[in-house]
Amino acid sequence: MNMNDDIKSSSFKNKNDINLLIKKEAELLQKEWQQNPRWKGIKRDYSAEEVIKLRGSFKEEFTLAKKGAERLWELMNDKDSYVPALGAMTGNQAIQQIRGGLKAIYLSGWQTAADNNLSGQMYPDQSLYAVNSVPELVRRINNALKRRDQLEWAEGNLDFQYLPTPIVADAEAGFGGPLNAYELMKSMIEAGAAGVHWEDQLASEKKCGHMGGKVLIPTCQHIRTLTAARLASDVLGVPTLIVARTDSLGAALLTSDIDARDKKFLNGKRTVEGYYEVNKGIEVAIERGLSYAPYADVLWMETSTPSIELAKKFADAIHQKFPGKLLAYNCSPSFHWKQHLSASEIAEFQRSLSKMGYKFQFITLAGFHALNLSMFELSSQYLKQGMTAYVNLQEREFSLESQGYTATRHQREVGTGYFDTVSQVISGGKSSTLALVGSTEEEQFEENNLPLEKKKKIDHNSSSSNGNKAHTVQH
Repeated sequence: MNMNDDIKSSSFKNKNDINLLIKKEAELLQKEWQQNPRWKGIKRDYSAEEVIKLRGSFKEEFTLAKKGAERLWELMNDKDSYVPALGAMTGNQAIQQIRGGLKAIYLSGWQTAADNNLSGQMYPDQSLYAVNSVPELVRRINNALKRRDQLEWAEGNLDFQYLPTPIVADAEAGFGGPLNAYELMKSMIEAGAAGVHWEDQLASEKKCGHMGGKVLIPTCQHIRTLTAARLASDVLGVPTLIVARTDSLGAALLTSDIDARDKKFLNGKRTVEGYYEVNKGIEVAIERGLSYAPYADVLWMETSTPSIELAKKFADAIHQKFPGKLLAYNCSPSFHWKQHLSASEIAEFQRSLSKMGYKFQFITLAGFHALNLSMFELSSQYLKQGMTAYVNLQEREFSLESQGYTATRHQREVGTGYFDTVSQVISGGKSSTLALVGSTEEEQFEENNLPLEKKKKIDHNSSSSNGNKAHTVQH
């Protein structure tokens, strides 16, 4: 019996009753933290009783977030592989990623800023968009995956596991202080995120990790951010993976010298804004990674080049003190890959990282670049070739159907057939206004409907064959 069961059978006539139940639940939670391997090496600067007090008397279930987090943890702890992911900007991009064989989705703040935020603006990656934009995009992607699951389930042909698909979402620098981080983490979980990453930049000066002008916050301050995120996940009862990202490899400024761990990297100079100048480099990143490790499930050092040597130096230093600590690596589009690596090195790059413990490897802006390149190519070809250009695209879609691509039939792809089924159930199977019945998609895109040129060829061969048979009979 948990606290909620006790609540149903008790009127709580006095404060002592509530305190007794809180203590009872706290003992169970503390036991969970101590005995579950999931929490090995994780430090909490608060008690189980404080968590239970913050939960309230009614505990909600966040199934997508919980199942997604459990799935992500399982995937990332597979010793023989790693989790590859691409940044998705829309629900349909996420569906195609899953149908293409990926097991997890990355949700980038950069892409959200650029083209899918609730402010309705195009922004650079500087935390200028509305704070709830990423949680809402998490929700939209999960809704798209749910619809796809419903569609295929209703058709009796569930080809892929769409749910739970782990989504790792970008919380930027938290959009403020610890309370902002706490509320943002709650929003991420409520939307169904499985993992959330937090960077150690000053939120008000936040920049993309591959921009200049980055300002770090003190190590102790980022630990408070990570603590706020963990507290939120504990209060909601979800084992969300917390990813601690450090931008200290490339950031040259620091807000304060309050933390002794940061002081040894300062050069004594200050800027006109009052920031301290930092001797940036791998030593700072390692120091911060070691400090964040007890408070995070995964560590991420943002880099400016695809360097195996740098990645190994960071991983070795972390694993010397925290063996088996999970690591993440941004295979960034901001790198000019062929300027740094040969074709064979590129092909081997991710396998090499995986052996070092980098178990989540992702291309942050894959959705942005795929969308822009494909539309540019189609537009330029359409201008020159007219409909031939689009038909070439359509034929490519048909050719990929044998590999699992289904979006050629766009009406079915977005759930038209599913809602036809809903209509039939409501009408007792008598609806005369079904959308797919009599549609051009039904008439022209069924598997037995061949292109005109192939039809002509078949008709010609058939006629020739019949003619030969008739000639033989006459003789």
